[in-house]
Amino acid sequence: MTFGARSLTARVLLLATLWSAVALVAIAVVISTLYRESADRGFQDLLRAQLYNVVNSISIGENSTLAGNPQLGDLRFSQPKSGWYWIIEPLGTFSTGPLVSSSLGLSNLKVPSVAEVPFDSNYERFYTLDDGNGNRIQVAETEVVLDQEGRAARFRVSGNLAVVENDIAAFDNSLYLALAVFGFGSLIVNALAILYGLKPLDHARAALEHIRGGEAERLQGEFPREIQPLANEINALIDSNRRIVERARMQVGNLAHSLKTPIAVLLNEARVLDRQHGELVRHQAEAMQGQVQSYLNRARIAAQRDSVLARTEAEPALERLVRVMRRLNADKEFELVIDPPHLSLAMEQQDVEETVGNLLENAARFAERRVVVTANAAPADVKGADPARKSWVELTVEDDGPGLDADQIREAMKRGRRLDESKPGTGLGLSIVREITSEYHGLIDLSRGASGGLKARLILPAVTKDIA
Repeated sequence: MTFGARSLTARVLLLATLWSAVALVAIAVVISTLYRESADRGFQDLLRAQLYNVVNSISIGENSTLAGNPQLGDLRFSQPKSGWYWIIEPLGTFSTGPLVSSSLGLSNLKVPSVAEVPFDSNYERFYTLDDGNGNRIQVAETEVVLDQEGRAARFRVSGNLAVVENDIAAFDNSLYLALAVFGFGSLIVNALAILYGLKPLDHARAALEHIRGGEAERLQGEFPREIQPLANEINALIDSNRRIVERARMQVGNLAHSLKTPIAVLLNEARVLDRQHGELVRHQAEAMQGQVQSYLNRARIAAQRDSVLARTEAEPALERLVRVMRRLNADKEFELVIDPPHLSLAMEQQDVEETVGNLLENAARFAERRVVVTANAAPADVKGADPARKSWVELTVEDDGPGLDADQIREAMKRGRRLDESKPGTGLGLSIVREITSEYHGLIDLSRGASGGLKARLILPAVTKDIA
């Protein structure tokens, strides 16, 4: 599975991960908020219950005194500076002062006025404050009439908010840990599900690689219902492309066959004419023959240039050409070097043979003793080559002849130009090589080689193994 900025798998995994992370964070915030609200309500209910326990334990005794000893069953109300206090403040004509829990001692709470925090419809009010001992407390307060004479008292019960905060913090820690484990597990399950769900696309990519590599002619294999129509369309496109190539080849062959006879007649007639006119007709017929062949080659190459079925193994094709040249030029040495050995050109075999064959003929014609042919994998970013293609082959043909200077190289690349009239040939070889190479979006350049002779360098398209 290939990952990258343009990978469908990477995009789906990224979106699923982001969505899961956002969803888990939102769930954590919502649950934590709901638990805090519940904890606050529960704390208020606890304070309200304790408040009315205090109210029920107080009465008016003899001599207009407050009587009673609240026993709330919570030791924190007896622990000094705990933040858990109860206070009974008499209102009206009482002969005693306020009653307070032992936990408050001689301290006093600075409670807000009723104007600041009014009583609600149940004649209760809740507020928070600092008790002076470093505790943040919440206070529940109410006023109760104690007898028929209307004498009343104000009751307050407080609780330390640290209890609530600690409880909420413990809950949040457990919540975050549980969600983290759940989220991590969900991401793994999602990733596996996505990879499994997109596996057929990987199979389709592998099938395309087999077609690109020449190992198959159609997409083969069983695909899911959603992908099968795409596979069918690709197979139909390949079939259509094959028919177009075959039709173009047939038309090229028909045209070549129809022109071959008239041109041959002109060349034969040129032989019986007088020298001046016959030479003129012969030269024009040969030029016409070269032009026809060149444009026929262009039409044929254009028909199959971008076909995924165009494939030629470099090693057997080059060995066959070198073997023929050795047989025709027994007095010269031909060396072939291919590295790596299994290079494949994304070209028709006929075009490879015509391109390299022309270069070999030129090299054999001018070489003193030796011609070297090399083929290597070229880097993807070859300067001047088609940037859309990622695989190239660098092929060189070098001889040990006299070579050419810069002006002669420019002249040699022109159609029909021959720099040495003493050698046989039409002068079309290099221009044909250039035209075929250009049609495949490759490159050709000529330079002086290490041995002093001419070095022809070709950049030709290689079979692409990776379809990303």
